[in-house]
Amino acid sequence: MIDRLIQEASNAVVAAVQGVDNIVDAITGTVKDQVVNVLQGTGEVAGSAVEAVASVASGAVKGAGQVGASVTDTISNTMSGVVKGVSQIGGDVISAVYGGAQGVVKATAETGGDIGGAAVSAVQGAIKAAGDVGGDTAEAAKSAVGGAMNAATSIGGDAVQTVRSALLSAAALPRDVIESALKGSDDNQK
Repeated sequence: MIDRLIQEASNAVVAAVQGVDNIVDAITGTVKDQVVNVLQGTGEVAGSAVEAVASVASGAVKGAGQVGASVTDTISNTMSGVVKGVSQIGGDVISAVYGGAQGVVKATAETGGDIGGAAVSAVQGAIKAAGDVGGDTAEAAKSAVGGAMNAATSIGGDAVQTVRSALLSAAALPRDVIESALKGSDDNQK
């Protein structure tokens, strides 16, 4: 089911952005619709919802890559679509942010992209999107960091250190929140 969700999201993003001037808005809207459809269609437990959101986010990044869209813009807008979609159906935004960040970092690794930059974009997108829907931006940031670090752990190699370094060196991110989230992530890894 996960592979099917990734492929559907990828195809939807490719179809949505072809021939449009505003690729960014097309990605946000497509991801939001995909998240709403998946979550309304599954009615599954929270863990499955996180996996479903991660799959949609992963597919969005892969689809955008197929049409040459900026990975950074894609990730930020994928996170926005995730938050807006989950918020629309009254779901758990913080869990969705975790899944979204996890999905975009994994997809970026699978396509040979910059996973550190992907993690930073995911956290930035989560903060902005949570603020847009009146959510807790600090909790969204912490959840996005957790999802990105989980993805980095599953990628292996030096991915954890790459993501950690990128998050700590990003001037646009609230350093105290990032440090706290990374400490929590480290504690969960032990």
